[in-house]
Amino acid sequence: MRAAVAIIVLWAASAALPAGAGVDVVDDAQRRIVLARPAARIISLAPFITELLFAAGAGDRVVAGVDYSDYPAAAAALPRIGNYKKFDTEKILALKPDLIVAWISGNPRGEVDTLQRLGLTVLRSEPRTLEDVSRTLRLLGRVAGTDAQANKAASDFDARLQSLQAQAAGTRVVSVFYQVWNRPLITVNGKHLISDVLRRCGGRNVFADLPNLAPRLDTEAVLRANPQVIIASGMREQRPQWLDHWRRWPELEAVRRGNLYFVPPELIQRHTPRILEGMQRLCEQLALSRVKP
Repeated sequence: MRAAVAIIVLWAASAALPAGAGVDVVDDAQRRIVLARPAARIISLAPFITELLFAAGAGDRVVAGVDYSDYPAAAAALPRIGNYKKFDTEKILALKPDLIVAWISGNPRGEVDTLQRLGLTVLRSEPRTLEDVSRTLRLLGRVAGTDAQANKAASDFDARLQSLQAQAAGTRVVSVFYQVWNRPLITVNGKHLISDVLRRCGGRNVFADLPNLAPRLDTEAVLRANPQVIIASGMREQRPQWLDHWRRWPELEAVRRGNLYFVPPELIQRHTPRILEGMQRLCEQLALSRVKP
C-alpha cells in the first residue's frame, strides 16, 4: 500500500512540472534527443550552427565553438575547440557541455560518434532547404529553452523568404554554375541548400544531378555545361580574382554575355537567416543576366 502511495505521489509531482521543463526532439539524423531540462552549456561544431544558436536566442548558452564562428560579434569571443574538421575532444569534455550541435555533412562522422560514445548528447543538423533554416531555428530554441525568440526569428525568416520568392516568381529560368572554389574546382549538387536558393531565384544548377553534395569538377565539365551565368563565392567580402579566369574561354555563354557574378560566402554558404541577404543579391544578379543581350 505504501509503495502504491509513493508511486502516486511521484506521478503527481512529475505531472506538476511546468510544461516544457524537459526536451524531447528528433534531429536531422532522425535521432531522438532527450534532455531533462533545456541545454545550458552548448558547444557548436560549425560556424553556421553558432550563428543559428545566437539567432535562436541561445547565444548566452554557447560555451565554445569552432574556428570562423565569427557572427554575430559576440561569437568571435567564444573559446575554440578546433575547426569543423578536427576538434579537441579533451577540451570539449573539460567544458562539460550538456549538448553538442554537430554538422552532419561537415564534421567527421567518426569523431562525432566518439563524442556520443563518451556519454555526451549530440544533436545533428543538416539544413538542405530554406524552410529547414526556420525549422532549425525553432528546434534550437526548443532544446535551449528560448522558444519565444527562436519562433520570432523563424517567422521573420519565413515572411522575408515569401517576399523574395514573390519577386522572382514567373521569371525566365537561366542555367547557372555556382563555383565554391577554384583549386580544386568545387560546386554544389541539387541537394545542397545553395541549389534551393538558385531555384527560387529562377536559376537552374547545371550540376544538380551529380551524386556528391559538394563535387569536384574539371574545366572541361564547365565548358560542356556552358552555363548562362557563373556565380562564385571565394573568401570573405572580396570578389575572387579567379572568377575572371573564365574569360580565357570567350565561347562560354556566361563570359560572352558578361554574367560573372560574386556573392560573399558568409551570405550564401551559411545555413542561417543571413542567407536571405545572399538570396536577394543572387536574385538581382539573375534578373540582370536576363536583360543582357
